[in-house]
Amino acid sequence: MVLRTFGWSFAVTLAGLVTAFILWGWEGFAVVAILSILEISLSFDNAVVNAGVLKKMNAFWQKIFLTIGILIAVFGMRLVFPVVIVAISARVGPIEAVELALDDPDQYEQLVTDAHPSIAAFGGMFLLMIFLNFFFEERETTWLGPLERPAAKVGKIDAAAVGLALAALLLTASFIATEAYQHGGHHVDKADTVLLSGVAGVLTYLIVGGLSGFFENKLEEGEEAEAEAEEAARRAGKQPSAVGVAGKAAFFLFLYLEVLDASFSFDGVIGAFAVTNHIFWMALGLGIGAMYVRSLTVYLVRQGTLDEYRYLEHGAHYAIGILAIILLISIRWHVNEVITGLSGVALIGLSFWASVRANRADRAAEESPDKPAVPSGV
Repeated sequence: MVLRTFGWSFAVTLAGLVTAFILWGWEGFAVVAILSILEISLSFDNAVVNAGVLKKMNAFWQKIFLTIGILIAVFGMRLVFPVVIVAISARVGPIEAVELALDDPDQYEQLVTDAHPSIAAFGGMFLLMIFLNFFFEERETTWLGPLERPAAKVGKIDAAAVGLALAALLLTASFIATEAYQHGGHHVDKADTVLLSGVAGVLTYLIVGGLSGFFENKLEEGEEAEAEAEEAARRAGKQPSAVGVAGKAAFFLFLYLEVLDASFSFDGVIGAFAVTNHIFWMALGLGIGAMYVRSLTVYLVRQGTLDEYRYLEHGAHYAIGILAIILLISIRWHVNEVITGLSGVALIGLSFWASVRANRADRAAEESPDKPAVPSGV
């Protein structure tokens, strides 16, 4: 089961790491490996959400998502999107950006380093919006209760996440971006650039979130219509067609999944800039990670264990929050790549351990109903 589901991911991992080692040595190997782990860690919640929607689709549309969808996810978001970011921020054409990376890496590094404040501001604000909207959302299951329960009350205030994010952007532009790091070790005032890029990051999140909400509403409308059609068929003594139901709703399901996947892809792509500016290392690392996310989605659907580890989604979003802070800090100060890469992995590991511990406590309570239950969250 595992080999059949993750076989292609294992093959891509081996090919990618071998390629990185041959072309760039141990440094390239290590960075690609860290980016792969980072992408998997940040996208676990993506796999969970995808699996929850994917299980509603028939076999044909599941194959469409796992074939055409993987092309969009790997080659579109993980390969093309980083080049586009570099091209826009450095004000060069996409082809010129690739040519510079191949023929003149020193100039390419200078362009990317000088453009880093705008990249970091855009990415940091986008990631911060993802984290804050999760943090302020009210939910039954909490991992860090003393933090999450008060945050849920604050989240009832309209636009609380947007307001706090913009406040963070103003502080960043006023106190960090005034001495932004540039190529050669000197610092310049990039407050205006950081402010503009940060606002663009917030707007991008709002647009993507709006599209996701639009497709989700379409999906709910389709499900309600199909439910009414099924009920009418039963009253008429006819057998409702499951294939027809899947076919009518599948297109919106597919679109909804692609928008969701794109929104979750931003954090991995943007977060990768906190680790390296090398577009080919980014492409290999994020491509490997995207393959595992797809394989994990299939595994979760086939095994039916979406809710088994209840705190993993919390850990992933806290990792996103840490990355957002690191990106904003990196506008002025360099943050070691090891800290950036391993902080997310550590949070995922802690949330996994907390999930296992909570599951054990639940099983112990079921076996000994008279024994006081151990709290599952903090």
